Amino acid sequence: MDKELIRESVIRDMSEGVMTIGLDGVIASVNPAAETILDRSAGKLVGKRFASAFFEYEENDAFNQTVLDAIYAPDASHENYVPFFTGTATKQLHVTTSFLHNGAERVALIAVLSDISELVELRDAVKAMERIKALNAQLELRNKLLSETFGRFLSDEIVRQLLDTPDGLALGGKKRTLSILMSDLRGFTALSERMAPGDLISMLNHYLGEMTEIIENNGGTIIEFIGDGIMALFGAPIPMETHAADAVRTAVEMQRRMEEVNRWNEGHGFPVLQMGIGINTGEVIVGNIGSEKRTKYGVVGSHVNLAGRIESYTVGGEILISPKTRAEISEKLEIAEERKVMPKGVVEPLTLASVTGIGERSFRKEQDVPIPLEKPIPVQFLKIHEKHIDTLPNPGILTALSDTGAVLETEVRLKPYENLELEAEGKLLCKVLSRQGGGWLLRFTSVPEGFRHWRDKAASITS
Repeated sequence: MDKELIRESVIRDMSEGVMTIGLDGVIASVNPAAETILDRSAGKLVGKRFASAFFEYEENDAFNQTVLDAIYAPDASHENYVPFFTGTATKQLHVTTSFLHNGAERVALIAVLSDISELVELRDAVKAMERIKALNAQLELRNKLLSETFGRFLSDEIVRQLLDTPDGLALGGKKRTLSILMSDLRGFTALSERMAPGDLISMLNHYLGEMTEIIENNGGTIIEFIGDGIMALFGAPIPMETHAADAVRTAVEMQRRMEEVNRWNEGHGFPVLQMGIGINTGEVIVGNIGSEKRTKYGVVGSHVNLAGRIESYTVGGEILISPKTRAEISEKLEIAEERKVMPKGVVEPLTLASVTGIGERSFRKEQDVPIPLEKPIPVQFLKIHEKHIDTLPNPGILTALSDTGAVLETEVRLKPYENLELEAEGKLLCKVLSRQGGGWLLRFTSVPEGFRHWRDKAASITS
């Protein structure tokens, strides 16, 4: 669920008027109902100071005073029934005010307006009071929803930008040099096919919750969850001088936290997860992207695409960073290896660094050392491409094997970082890493439940 969906369902469709005012006294937003009630368009209100927008008629002194009382006495609850002169007619309004908070900090004043002119004219005072009571209950519920929902679906930084700037909700973006972190669980699609939906969501929510905490604690802004993947920015919307180092530091902490995540998984009978992370740094366009009906705070540009491609080269438990990210970091990096790749869309090969630490922080990277087999195991495999998988199997033999990798010999032409699928009493997903002797070193990215039984059975047949 994104920001625009929340605004559309909670604010735009409300029959009550909602006006937000920044702590600097500038009107940040008004919803359509407020425009109707106040008989003024958003264009004439948003971006103007409250004092200059409503002080032209002395008939509105009570209305103005209600809002001012809330500003000068923020710890008290303010509610009033006041007349409001539109310039052509006088309405009777029910006005309640409260503050939108970010933790303990107030970020904006919210004024909720109800036109009760018809109620005032009712002769039946009992019915009028019942109606007002119902309105109060409804407003209290929606005010609470307004305060809680923004903080849940948007980062604190994005909420501040939306409320504190007159054009916070306008479409458009700005060029910014920042760092993009993308993470993904290896073999998660295969896991989802064999897990119960409830267990899958429970495991995924726990994992995403742990990763979210680390990203936000290091100043990152999560743009979106893409299934099991995470896309986060460092350097926007709040500029960060050390965004590259902060992104790498975050990635190291995320890999360290995976040990705790997997202990929790094992305690609940869930499988062990492995995560790959790619980081890139460069100039992108960041801002509100979409249409007038559906908008999200996002980022676009070739460096965003490159971050995704760098992440696709990773195996489980690995962090790969681009040369530009590496160049931006002054702290000491612990680098396990370097590898040259040629991602789609680049002119020259890139040398990616596999990072296992920054400064005093590091994590243990599993070493994959397949054990040579006395007799090779015949296998058949399919090559997995970006958007499809081969239908005809290819022959090969495994000459070395472990729980996390293997050495495959085949006459079929392979390339580093290709993805393969082997049949091993289920789908055994692998990533081709490099040449090893007369074969290719594979790293398993998703192991089926029957793998060990298949391995033991295959070994006994060939022995």
